[in-house]
Amino acid sequence: MALNSVNTNNGAMVALQSLNRTNDALTATQKRISTGQRVADAKDDGAAFAVAQSVRADVAGLQSANEQIGGTKGILDTTLSALNKVSTAMSDIKGVLVKLADDTINADQRAQYEAQYTAMRTQVENYITDSTYNGRSLLSTDTAAGGGDISTTRNEAGTTYTLTAVDGATDLVVAAAPTDAATAQAALADGGDFDTIMNSISDALNTFGSDSNYLDKQISYNNEKIDSLNSGLGALVDADLAKESAKLQSLQIQQQLGTQALSIANQAPQTLLSLFR
Repeated sequence: MALNSVNTNNGAMVALQSLNRTNDALTATQKRISTGQRVADAKDDGAAFAVAQSVRADVAGLQSANEQIGGTKGILDTTLSALNKVSTAMSDIKGVLVKLADDTINADQRAQYEAQYTAMRTQVENYITDSTYNGRSLLSTDTAAGGGDISTTRNEAGTTYTLTAVDGATDLVVAAAPTDAATAQAALADGGDFDTIMNSISDALNTFGSDSNYLDKQISYNNEKIDSLNSGLGALVDADLAKESAKLQSLQIQQQLGTQALSIANQAPQTLLSLFR
């Protein structure tokens, strides 16, 4: 190989290759600084990017699950509000029922108590009918009217949690006002109508209260899991900006030196002109 040639400049070629490598490294560093990520796309690290995308999908799934649980919580809160009002009304109904069980009251008094009882019973029915949220109710089993069991998505895998509806019109409403003392006494007895309905209301309060606590804890768990996934994702793809900043300055200096080296190497053939003077 000719050592002194104007056609082949080995020094310039080496300097150019070095400068190109420096420019590539500088471009990669600038990309990490601008995006804040070591792995911004598949070109940076295909395997790591694939894992990161899977983790991001899980995070999006958990966020959506919490949104759906939030809607279900709205239904539950509405249901519990209605049940609390029903439970309170039942205390008042029992007070009137006890009076109706007294055989010493006259016909006018009985009629007045029956009217009170009927009004409170109607109010209970209204509480149950009005316990809807976004067109859905857990105090009805009539699916055509928005009642029936509700299955809500609880995690990123699409696993569901089911809330079982109650037939409120049948299970949570006392019978019509008793027309005589014996019927009222039977309703108040153990296993009687009032006792049965009150037990059903208590069961519903316990069940839906437990459901509400479960969903609160599920939301909390999902949020903690999202934080953990994001932490792992950061460790996988985030750039160390302090390190990249130092590297950027180093590469900028290398770029300047490489440019100067290439310039010097390109001037080398000029020295051959002195041989012809």
